[in-house]
Amino acid sequence: ILFVTVLCALYTPAEWKKVLFLVTAFTIGHSLTLALSSLDMISVNSLWIERAIPITIILTGMTNIYSARNNAGMQEKQQIVPLQYVITTVFGLIHGMGFSNYFKAILGKEASIFQPLLAFNLGVELGQLIIVSLFLAVTFVVINLSNVRRSYWTIPVSAFSSLVAMYLLLQR
Repeated sequence: ILFVTVLCALYTPAEWKKVLFLVTAFTIGHSLTLALSSLDMISVNSLWIERAIPITIILTGMTNIYSARNNAGMQEKQQIVPLQYVITTVFGLIHGMGFSNYFKAILGKEASIFQPLLAFNLGVELGQLIIVSLFLAVTFVVINLSNVRRSYWTIPVSAFSSLVAMYLLLQR
C-alpha cells in the first residue's frame, strides 16, 4: 500500500492513465515472481526481500521529491515515464517475492497454480486500484479544490512514505 501511494504522489487525477499503467506494470512484476516462486524456479532469502521492499519505497519517494523540487515540466516528465514503467516492473518483481511465502501458504497442495495465481493477482490489482482511486481523489481535493501547489503535496507525501519505509528498513 505504501509503495502504491508513493508511486501515485507525483501524479494528478488528470494523469490517471499513466498511474493505471504504472500500477499494472507493478502487478505484472510481482505476478511473475509469484509464479516463479510458486513453481520453485526461484528462491530469494526473505531477509533480503524484507530489506529491499522498503528501499524501493525510499527510492521512489526520493525520485518524486527530486522531480517535484526541480519542477519537472511536462516534456521532461514524458521522458521519465517509460523508464519509470521499467523500474516499477522491477520493483514489482521484488515486492512479489515478499508475497511469495504468503501465497505458497494459501496455495497449499494445489495441482495447478494458474487459477489461484490469477485470482490472487486480480485481487491485489483490484485492491491497488481502489487505493489509487482514493489517493487520486484526495489529491484532487488538495491540489484542485484547496489550490495547493502540486509540489507542496508531492514532497510531503513522498517524504512521509520514505520515512515510514526507512523505519521499516531499520526494523529489519
